[in-house]
Amino acid sequence: MSETSIQGQIKKLVEIQKLDSEIYDFKRQLEEKPIIIKELKEAFEKSQGRLKELEEQLKGVQLARKEKELELKSKEELIIKANQQLSQIKTNKEYSAKISEIENIKADQSVMEEKILASYDESDKVNSEIEKEKTVVAEKEKTFLDQKKEIEAQVKEIEDRIKVLRSQRERITPEIDNNFLRRYEKVLGHKEGLAIAAVRGNACGGCYMNLSPQVLNMIKMHDRIIECETCQRILYIEEDL
Repeated sequence: MSETSIQGQIKKLVEIQKLDSEIYDFKRQLEEKPIIIKELKEAFEKSQGRLKELEEQLKGVQLARKEKELELKSKEELIIKANQQLSQIKTNKEYSAKISEIENIKADQSVMEEKILASYDESDKVNSEIEKEKTVVAEKEKTFLDQKKEIEAQVKEIEDRIKVLRSQRERITPEIDNNFLRRYEKVLGHKEGLAIAAVRGNACGGCYMNLSPQVLNMIKMHDRIIECETCQRILYIEEDL
């Protein structure tokens, strides 16, 4: 190949490198988007924790009230039974004892009724907190869904952009020698999307390792493709293209 043709090939490789760098960056962004959505979802689900706690608290209050109501019913049944027994008692002592027993049951019944009434107040209070928390969670859910929708739109936009870049790449690759293209793409897959690097000063623009005067001279000769001995990226000098 002539010097001009080598320069032309390098120039074409630089062109597809610009496209591949964009594609690589966009693909990295695509990989990050699901992670971002997952983090947003986890943050939203975490915000539901307080609501779940309140709902569990309400269930506990309701269950405890139901148990008290059953206990109250059993007290009522004891009073009925004790009153029925009064007519069968024959001594004043036994009668007084039974009356005392009934009064004690009624006292327990009164305490139970107060606890049941208090549990209704507690339920109302927890219900009020639940309604407030539902509003907070609803707002956070809307924020999460809006963010998710925005990210999904960004993903679509990125995917469309990648298609355009790949289409542009496909128009250039037929102009590149297959051997050069294979060497370029082999490095591309192992060097984070950068297969061809410009010389910066006396160093490789990819790995920043210094290049020997001999290597620099070989690059300037344009009689073959020169790779960095350290990172294997194809080297070129911008001013020579």
